[in-house]
Amino acid sequence: MALGVAGARRQAVSRNPLAEPGLLGVSAGAAFAVSLALVLGASAATLRIPVAQLGALIGCVCVLGVARLRGVGSDPVRLVLAGAAFSGLLGSLRARMLLYDQRAADEIRFWVVGSLAGRRLDELWAVLPSLLVAGVGVVLIARPLAALALGERAASGLGHHPGLIRWLAVGCVALLVGAATAIAGPIAFVGLVVPFVARAIAGPDIRRTLWFCLPVGPLIVLTADIISRVVVAPSELPLGVLTALCGAPVLIAVVRAKGLPML
Repeated sequence: MALGVAGARRQAVSRNPLAEPGLLGVSAGAAFAVSLALVLGASAATLRIPVAQLGALIGCVCVLGVARLRGVGSDPVRLVLAGAAFSGLLGSLRARMLLYDQRAADEIRFWVVGSLAGRRLDELWAVLPSLLVAGVGVVLIARPLAALALGERAASGLGHHPGLIRWLAVGCVALLVGAATAIAGPIAFVGLVVPFVARAIAGPDIRRTLWFCLPVGPLIVLTADIISRVVVAPSELPLGVLTALCGAPVLIAVVRAKGLPML
């Protein structure tokens, strides 16, 4: 649910159908922050959660900052390229860190690709407060987001503040993605596929899309998790690998449907 809602929020704020936490460096920032914390000796899930959320926030701000400096924010494909470059940089730094710390490498080898295996219910309770805070934020700015979809001038004319809306949305996305990444690792393309399916059901209204993301997100992730446990039984395919394999065609479909230039 967290990744689906976060993806829908990012797409609504940036008015970009390709905006997805994994493509825009948000998940990479969270994963890098958790990896750094593990290398420095952290092991408790309660400590990883705020670290992952801070990393997600920094990653989101960095990519958006680079996009605005280069005038990329209005170009969906180039914004994704900026996010991919940032994600690649953090991924290489994370791999280099783990080369020097075998203990941390063993601890997060399976975690870095995303998985639900071995996750306990108490880890969900640990992230529940931040998810509730983010949920309240989603409800409070759902109407302003719908106005922002009409354009900044229209939103301002309706009495909203586009800059404040964007920063509130960024904060909510950081809480959602950081919490999900802290307990399950970076699961790719969920934030793209879930809003894509929810929007196909609910239509263009972001408020209805957000509500439909709540059931669609768990349905897609749990279906992918079941397939990942069955397809190579008795072994298990990491969930993040399967979502990446399924998400890539959806990314291409979104690009073709929106008439964006193919890379």
